[in-house]
Amino acid sequence: MSNNDNPIWDELVGQFVVLDMSSPWVYVGRLVQWRADFLVLEEVDAHDLRDTQTTRERYVLECRRHGVQSNRSRAWVNLRDVVGVCLLQDVVLD
Repeated sequence: MSNNDNPIWDELVGQFVVLDMSSPWVYVGRLVQWRADFLVLEEVDAHDLRDTQTTRERYVLECRRHGVQSNRSRAWVNLRDVVGVCLLQDVVLD
């Protein structure tokens, strides 16, 4: 399997995903491309949790509830810093 041939990533392309990072950052955006070392997101909300009192879980829940408020048109995210990935639609509303 090549670096750009993975059915798991392929099924996420075109959908809004949540990327939990090893740092205090969280990214929510539409996955448009992936490579062995990075993901490319568009319509991205890149959020530094140090800038707010909100927890990661609450922030992601608000993105699910109210939609993504993008602050970047495109972002390249290094895969080595990603600790979790899910579809935004899979975030459970409380």
